[in-house]
Amino acid sequence: MEQTRALTVQVALNGVRRAFLRPWRFVRRWPVIPVVVLTTLVVAGSFAPFIVPHDPYKGRVRDAFIPPVWAEGGSAKYILGTDHAGRDILSRIIQGARISLMVVSVSVAFGFVVGSSLGLAAAYAGGWWDEVIMRLVDVFYAIPYMMIALVVVVIFGQSMTIVLVLLALFSWAGFVRVVRAHTLTVKSMDFIALARVAGASHARILVQHIVPMVLSSAVVVATLNVGSLILLEATLSFIGAGIPAPNPAWGTMIAEGRNYITSFWWQAFFPGVAIFLVVMSLNFFGDWMRDRLDPRLRQTME
Repeated sequence: MEQTRALTVQVALNGVRRAFLRPWRFVRRWPVIPVVVLTTLVVAGSFAPFIVPHDPYKGRVRDAFIPPVWAEGGSAKYILGTDHAGRDILSRIIQGARISLMVVSVSVAFGFVVGSSLGLAAAYAGGWWDEVIMRLVDVFYAIPYMMIALVVVVIFGQSMTIVLVLLALFSWAGFVRVVRAHTLTVKSMDFIALARVAGASHARILVQHIVPMVLSSAVVVATLNVGSLILLEATLSFIGAGIPAPNPAWGTMIAEGRNYITSFWWQAFFPGVAIFLVVMSLNFFGDWMRDRLDPRLRQTME
């Protein structure tokens, strides 16, 4: 009787354990949390003018430094509180997502096209093309980027266009190295040699055989670069070389709240949390894409 009862309890415990392990395995296998965060970013950035509860650019001085709704003195009208100018922090974070999404999308698109093209040209053409392009990449990595950004802003002033140019110049080099390395591997495969023997032109070999093979690597680099570009844009805005005020860029919001961090912490804290969540989600999502798109890593996972 006791053995039967113990067996019944053990079976029940195993069922409960499986019930808890099933969602955990699903979360581990699929990037559920990163996708939720990134979907929120895209939706907030795309529809910011329609979903912001208040004007992100205007505030009232008498509403300055209202704490979050759950803190003492908080108001349900301002869920995350207000800043030193009485502007709603939640509305500014949502509008900042729109700015980050726009700036980073343009920069990543530029880096994807230019960097991937140069990587393909370097690997496929070889010779002095490869030497010139890769030395150009080495020179780029040796440039003190922050110093150049500050000099450019001092000369031309702060503007959205300047930030786009600076981020675009930063985004292309990583694509060159990764795409070049993958192209060199694909170029040495037997089916490329067979295509040459069959009389396929260089353009046909590149477009129909090499580009589809290396496209996954470029997509992974693009995903990982988005997080770096968001951090870079926030850093530039923080030091006064990025998105000009009063535009609610996340880095600018942190810079405006650093003088009040000991007393009115929410002004700098919540934009920092937004940056952290987005960058971490992008890194996790990029790693997941790399594991899923690389056949060797996918076989190891399975």
